[in-house]
Amino acid sequence: MKTIGILSDTHSCWDERYAAHFKDCNEIWHAGDIGDIDVIRRLEEVAPVVRAVRGNIDHGDVCRRCREAELFETEGLRVWLTHIGGYPGKYAPGIKNSLVENRVNIMVCGHSHILKVMPDPQLGLLHINPGAAGHHGWQKVRTLIRLTLDAGVIGGLEVIELGKIKI
Repeated sequence: MKTIGILSDTHSCWDERYAAHFKDCNEIWHAGDIGDIDVIRRLEEVAPVVRAVRGNIDHGDVCRRCREAELFETEGLRVWLTHIGGYPGKYAPGIKNSLVENRVNIMVCGHSHILKVMPDPQLGLLHINPGAAGHHGWQKVRTLIRLTLDAGVIGGLEVIELGKIKI
């Protein structure tokens, strides 16, 4: 069994509560718009595995280190991690084909700053957008997600609210 912490759209923001909420996680997944590479470095101090993709605001060290999308398997589940992915019924161009071809079980993306967790019964996967963890953007509440994966089973999914955005 693995505990996974998921966040997106930090936009260079570091909040000590990321570490507090993810301290017992085996992996942390960042769905892009990281901003400063130090966000990834600090997440690596929290969990033994950090998987991250670049977003549309990322540049420099983040782009050199992070790919546009990651496909990986953990706990018997195939995961597609990207920044701009859309959601069931309205995937970004090319995403649906990739999800089908790669038999993805969990699709994680960011970009919209809209927290959304929903099944895609047509593709047989769970779509996760953790919302935005940073202060930049129009979201009203900053959010993270934590869940467990155990031999092909997704469980214990919880939304963590970090409070209202500071303007």
